Amino acid sequence: MEDKHEVNDHKTLFPVTHSGEATVSDAVSLVKEKCWDQREALSGEPCCVICGRYGEYICNETDDDICSIECKSTLLGRLSNAQKREKLPHQVRIPVVDECVYVRDNDDDILKAPSLSDNEVEVLRNKLEIQVKGASVPPPILSFSSCNLPQKVQKNLEAAGYEVPTPIQMQAIPIALTGRNLLVSAATGSGKTASFLVPIVSRCSKFRLANPTSQRKPLAMVLAPTRELCVQVEEQAKVLGNGLPFKTALVVGGEPMAGQIYRIHHGVELIVGTPGRLIDLLTKHNVELDEVSILALDEVDCMLERGFRDQVMQVFLALSQPQILMYSATVPREVENIGSLLAKDLVFVTAGKDSGTNKSVKQIAIWVESKHKKRKLFEILTSQQHFKPPVVVFVGSRLGADLLSEAITVTTGIKALPFHGEKPMKERRNTLRLFLTGEVSIIVATGVLGRGVDLLRVRQVIVFDMPNSIKEYIHQIGRASRLGEEGTAFLFLNEEDKNLFQDLVGMLKSSGAVIPRELANSRYTNISYTTRGEQRKRKWGS
Repeated sequence: MEDKHEVNDHKTLFPVTHSGEATVSDAVSLVKEKCWDQREALSGEPCCVICGRYGEYICNETDDDICSIECKSTLLGRLSNAQKREKLPHQVRIPVVDECVYVRDNDDDILKAPSLSDNEVEVLRNKLEIQVKGASVPPPILSFSSCNLPQKVQKNLEAAGYEVPTPIQMQAIPIALTGRNLLVSAATGSGKTASFLVPIVSRCSKFRLANPTSQRKPLAMVLAPTRELCVQVEEQAKVLGNGLPFKTALVVGGEPMAGQIYRIHHGVELIVGTPGRLIDLLTKHNVELDEVSILALDEVDCMLERGFRDQVMQVFLALSQPQILMYSATVPREVENIGSLLAKDLVFVTAGKDSGTNKSVKQIAIWVESKHKKRKLFEILTSQQHFKPPVVVFVGSRLGADLLSEAITVTTGIKALPFHGEKPMKERRNTLRLFLTGEVSIIVATGVLGRGVDLLRVRQVIVFDMPNSIKEYIHQIGRASRLGEEGTAFLFLNEEDKNLFQDLVGMLKSSGAVIPRELANSRYTNISYTTRGEQRKRKWGS
């Protein structure tokens, strides 16, 4: 067992100093023998995977949090039984038919010579609504078994519920496995996270098995704009890398840096973090990144368009020409240009329509003046027909999130909690936990929750305050649908949102949504409808 403590023998532990070193001079504490010797976990603390108490230690064999020797024995016993079951004869399962068969040399990762003709590959991509730009792009695969993934990765995918890859996974995974640089645009909830984690876990674990060493430097890095998204990505990476030589380190604000440094110095394959915290760590501590060969940027448009850009460039320049994997639901032209400068021989992949909207989200536009927004919101939340919890309500400010969540709780009697960047990390984690477990039905959030965070149970979003860009609107309503499951998004509109009218009308029309009369007739819409659905700009008088 390891983590905050380092095992000297079976019985004693030596607390680790902030420099990451364990010293005998520090107070010595006994390893907890039984789980009932361990205290309950506080909010934000690691929990034992067996009993749920404070996960004070980490099991070396599985990289799981545990609370005592008793729970470690239970965990290893389960692992041993699982391995025995794998060795027993089992019924043959018919695999998913894969029309794309590859010829491989020496069991290599590189996918070669598709059995399908170019025309057949094009037909397949059209059926999957996939567009690609780039030279010698591998064709899509229709099953995970087609990519020469480690058997353990395939088993982990199956255990996690990944039966058949989504369209973006079908095309992005084989490209990433060849080492190509990649820029992906796909709708929110389409499975983008797994499409870059599967290649990362596969390549890192294969490299580590082929090159065992006591000094395990990081091999890959994932950068994301929010702490919640980083936590989610790291948890998913652990699931896919379970049982493999693949450890992770989470580097985000709101958590003690000493523990993050300790984790990295004791050997990891993947670092997942926010750019600011990672740069802070690199400038204050000696972290060697010379073996990092893959850099993934999640929500790349946010990373390269806002204040993150300089920080991302600092991290990129600290690496030695890594493979770059860039993903988002919205990829504007500026991001494409920057991506092309960062990465040579870049492959562009788009799944679905260019707008990035999720077709599984039903958009309901409501024209309502600002002073009447609360009343309309309360009507929806108290309607048996329209209220389908759990619900995320998006607002434009942190103060608005605090005030509106309180108003919802007082007026409707439905428990609502605020969620925004000024909240401490522990409080934000606890809010998400209560929301995902069903103890809280409504979260009132700023745009920080609109990016990437996988809210699996959410099927309804209410955009109380329209965001500043149509791109952010796409991300927000995407919370209402995951992996193709249907959801609903209510959006409140009035003249204050006039800068979005033109793009919004086109989006609503393409999705088949009803366009409010006030929106269609607004002088700011600048769109006339023809029988062919063409859009023409009107000239308006001054």
